[in-house]
Amino acid sequence: MMSAVGDAVHVLPVVNALKRHAPACRITWILQPGPASLVRGHRSVDEIIIFERSAGMRAFSDIRRELSRRSFDLVINLQVYFKAGVVTSFTRAPVKLGFDRARARDFNWLFTTHRIPARAVGQHVQDQYFEFLDALGVAHEPPVWDLGPWPDEVPWRDEFFATLDRPVAAIVVATSKPEKDWLPERWAEVVDLLWADHGLQPVLVGGRSPRELAAEQAIMARARHRPLSALGSGLRNLVGILSGSALVLSPDTGPLHMAVALERPVISLMGYTNPKRTGPYRRYHDLLIDAYGNPGEEYAVSMENRPGRVQRITVDHVREKLEVWQSRYASSADSVAGFKSK
Repeated sequence: MMSAVGDAVHVLPVVNALKRHAPACRITWILQPGPASLVRGHRSVDEIIIFERSAGMRAFSDIRRELSRRSFDLVINLQVYFKAGVVTSFTRAPVKLGFDRARARDFNWLFTTHRIPARAVGQHVQDQYFEFLDALGVAHEPPVWDLGPWPDEVPWRDEFFATLDRPVAAIVVATSKPEKDWLPERWAEVVDLLWADHGLQPVLVGGRSPRELAAEQAIMARARHRPLSALGSGLRNLVGILSGSALVLSPDTGPLHMAVALERPVISLMGYTNPKRTGPYRRYHDLLIDAYGNPGEEYAVSMENRPGRVQRITVDHVREKLEVWQSRYASSADSVAGFKSK
């Protein structure tokens, strides 16, 4: 699993289950640099091999050379795209386990020796990855992420929160796809709601891409109560921020799934992607804003995307979920790790 941060989060319960089942096993994970920065140092990951996709064709020759020095007992191909199939073909292993032919896009099934059973009905991405464990006879319940923060990261987290006199609400301002993003001017209104109505300190989180910086600028210009910006803190520091937040608000992107893994309440704003497939896993469905389906629609789990739906979400929709958070989760806000009252 080489690419998305959210998918890397979903893979962590898989590697933890493998280690729980066979503590002596050695796990090598092939990853691109972004998600690699999130899982580097994880107790269940013995080695990370970087696939530098930005290097173009050289990335494939580099990783082929790296993999030629290793042999494995088992290769698990959790990604269905062609690049993952090519990398799988470079590995030396008697068993290369991948998706069934119906789900293995880009002829990915050609690169594996064994395949998990086909499924007629879709399911959440996390459960889809658990199918690999089922095929291997490895128990995956209860799911364990152990995302952190690591012990050496706790001082940074504590220092970050030490200057704040309110519980934090972390706002993920943008995603990797514009179709998933919410409007910055609406985030600005939510910033004021968080501060004035719920006694929370809004903190903007994410990277420093042009769209994220543009969203930050628009929010700062419109909000009456200026939020704190932590854009560009890095994924490991983001773990610390989310772990100490009383609430997270996020579109469908990696930090949403990080928040779930850290057991932090998250208001999910979803419309482009199917929430039944990529929404918060098993938790915080009472905080989910579902603009994907039409009113009363019983839609199936699918990979179909629905452009233009996220903008159907209004500030009032978020306001309603903030009331749910206030009634069900806010009582624990002052005891959240990292928050230091004054």
